Order: sequence, then structure tokens, then C-alpha cells
Amino acid sequence: MSQPASTSDHLRAGLSGAFALAVGRREGMEAMPADAPGRSFWAVAVCLPAFVALRMMARSVAGAPDQPLHVMIGAILLFVIGWAGYAVLSHRIAGVLDRAPLWPRYIVAWNWCNVAQYALFLVASVPGLLGVPDWVNQVVSLIAVFWALWLEWYVARLALQIGAMPAVLMVAVDVLIGLLLAG
Repeated sequence: MSQPASTSDHLRAGLSGAFALAVGRREGMEAMPADAPGRSFWAVAVCLPAFVALRMMARSVAGAPDQPLHVMIGAILLFVIGWAGYAVLSHRIAGVLDRAPLWPRYIVAWNWCNVAQYALFLVASVPGLLGVPDWVNQVVSLIAVFWALWLEWYVARLALQIGAMPAVLMVAVDVLIGLLLAG
């Protein structure tokens, strides 16, 4: 009987699989650690600094709120609630799609691919920080959003072994949760 991978091995495998998937390499799914799906939620902690940085950059453009600490704490709570909420709902949807046995691998890949998405959003924010014309910043941001949506769709298709439209449903649920929490 083999030993379960350490947390650092899981982190390394998750990140390497996520970045392979991010460039369209199917073998990234095989790299995803499948021994302990719960460990993949470490991706939340990996993404949190990027989330905070992106929020702070947005606030630097929009102006600081009256109580910035309270606003940031609220945003972090919504970040965690949204992440956990999607995990719960995606499990239920996988069951409805007759893919419940494949869900653990899906949630591992989804969690780690969020790291790749946040990395891209940080990179995509650089042109705006450098003062490029607004239209360039908007194009870069739009490309980042479409790429992130594509990655999530791609991961759903591969991990759950579903068609294009059910994968769109998985992405739409995630986007809807984000929009509801942002509102």
C-alpha cells in the first residue's frame, strides 16, 4: 500500500497540473493529485494574497471606502463562502449529471486551476498599473476573463467527462455565485 502524498507534494502536483491545463495540455489532468481531494482546498490560501492584491488595486482606482478594513474582511468572507458554495453546488450538479464518482477529481482540478486564473488576473492587471490607454487595459482584461472561463469549462469537460453544454452549466453556476455575492 502506498503512502499518501505529503501536502507539499499535493501542492506541487496541483500547481503543475493546473498550469498544464491552463495552456490546454490534457495531461495536466493526470498530474492532479487524486489521493486527498480535501487538500486541494489549500488553493484557497494560495489564491488569497492575489485576491487581496486585486481588491486593493481595484480600490486604488475606485477610491478607498469609509471603513477599508471592514470592507476587506467582508470581501474575504465572501471569497471563502463563494469558493465553498461552489464546491457544494458542483457536487450536487455532478450527481444530477450522473458524474458523482468523478467529482473528487473535478474539485481538485477546479481548486488548483483557480490559482492559474488568479495568476493570470494579476498579470492582466499590470497594463492598467502602467498607465496604458483604457482600451488596451480593457482588451487585456477581457482576454483574461475569457481565458479563465475557457479554463473552467475545459476542466469540467475533462474531469467530469461531460459534453460542452453541461460544462457550460458548471461554469455558469460558478459565475452566478460570484455575481450574487458581488451584488
